Amino acid sequence: MPDTGGFPGESSWAKAPPVSFCSDWCAANPDPERRTEVQMLWTPDRIFLRFHCRFRDIFTYDGGNTHRDRLWMRDVAEIFLRPGMWENTHYLEFEISPNGDWLDLDISPGRKSILNCDLKSSVTLDAGHKTWTAAIAIPVKCFHTPISPGDEWRLNLFRIEGREPKRFYSAWIPTHTPIPNFHVPDLFGVVRFQA
Repeated sequence: MPDTGGFPGESSWAKAPPVSFCSDWCAANPDPERRTEVQMLWTPDRIFLRFHCRFRDIFTYDGGNTHRDRLWMRDVAEIFLRPGMWENTHYLEFEISPNGDWLDLDISPGRKSILNCDLKSSVTLDAGHKTWTAAIAIPVKCFHTPISPGDEWRLNLFRIEGREPKRFYSAWIPTHTPIPNFHVPDLFGVVRFQA
């Protein structure tokens, strides 16, 4: 499935049904100009995600295409992913920005640590159409758990755009917290790995 760049080609992505969202973390204030579409593919070695993001503005750190702590302080797309047999409150978080910066975290109660896994990323920005597209390839070994067809893992998808006080926090599955908070693992959705 991966092409010569290590990512799936368009014919593979065409088989991956997308999910999309444009409302905030409380399922309110839909903004189609900030719509996020996400696709997912997998092999026994890697999980691939592709985010296609419409934007109103771009807010990133200078530079780009580097591992960066506190990336969530700028524009990002995020996935929180937990194998089915893990404790409910233990999951991995992966972030990608419009300029290619990325972050990988291991989250559990009272602990957040950088994974430093061998994540690969690719980002393209189309300023004329106000979209950015990011693909990430996550090594399955980061989870210390193999994937088999039929396995069900838990996940949620998020996006942050803009500067305070007008930052927009959107979610695939809303968390309905009083202030923006994506770390609500009880509400993660389900992904089933199919052959």
